Amino acid sequence: MIFIELFFTFFIIGTFTVGGGYAMLSLIQHQVVTVHGWLAENTFTDIVAISQMTPGPIGINCATYVGYDVLAKAGANELVCILGSMTATAAVVLPSFLIVLTICRMYEKFRTSLMFKNIMTGLKPAVVGLIGAAAVLLVTEENFPDLTSWVLFLTAFIAAWFLKLNPILIILLGGTAGFFLY
Repeated sequence: MIFIELFFTFFIIGTFTVGGGYAMLSLIQHQVVTVHGWLAENTFTDIVAISQMTPGPIGINCATYVGYDVLAKAGANELVCILGSMTATAAVVLPSFLIVLTICRMYEKFRTSLMFKNIMTGLKPAVVGLIGAAAVLLVTEENFPDLTSWVLFLTAFIAAWFLKLNPILIILLGGTAGFFLY
């Protein structure tokens, strides 16, 4: 039963999220923390941090971890937990795969259509809104417990936005600062 629940939950997330992994975060958080109670809020925040640092899209990394963790908490053996990861990962990827496959087949036919252009124009602000919602979701007391966290955040923002520093360098400097400050 848990496999069906995992698949359905992540299939819905994959279907109704436009704009990639960051746009997906608020929906994942709502489903796995609020609706199903599979993870605590602070665990979800940790997963987001780990998913940002590991290779691959953040939404897929979150799905993989949640699929594993849900079955591990249910007492399943490691092989079954891996199957849980695969189920959640496949479910979150499948809608995008099907949508892109359909768009590829239809693109040449509709690319000059005014309706298609209008839909694509309307999707852009929606994607920005979803990414903004994900950013607001991460501004919690767990992520910013003190003034030092806010200073690190603002420093990283200034380094990225105004100084145009390499994101990898910002991550390394932030990790080093966190190591010494905490």
